[in-house]
Amino acid sequence: MRLLWLVPKAAPAILRHVAGYVDLLGQELDQMQRDVGARVVVAAIVGVSVFFVVLSGCLVVIAMTWDTPYRVAAMVWMGGAFLLVAVIAVAYGVQLVKRQTPFLGTVRREWQADRVILERVLTSQEDEQ
Repeated sequence: MRLLWLVPKAAPAILRHVAGYVDLLGQELDQMQRDVGARVVVAAIVGVSVFFVVLSGCLVVIAMTWDTPYRVAAMVWMGGAFLLVAVIAVAYGVQLVKRQTPFLGTVRREWQADRVILERVLTSQEDEQ
């Protein structure tokens, strides 16, 4: 019964915490949206630029070695270079995924702290009854 009397007293604090969680959620979603947008733009620009640079480089190598006995070797070396770049890119991508912060990590951490406090308050109220 005493717990029912405490609800009106605790309501403002609970509402402030809920508002705080909503604010944290909004901040994290805004940050994620900015990060994803920036990554997409940068990746598109870099991807298109690298594609044309590599294409131009390949055409230069093929043009320079076309009438020589090294044309097949030049193409094999270019294929090996592309494979090496792909392996390096995959390794870098794995490192990026490992370093990425968890989605809504701040909200989760705050909720865990508040949950411990809430459990303490509720158990102390039950002990008083």
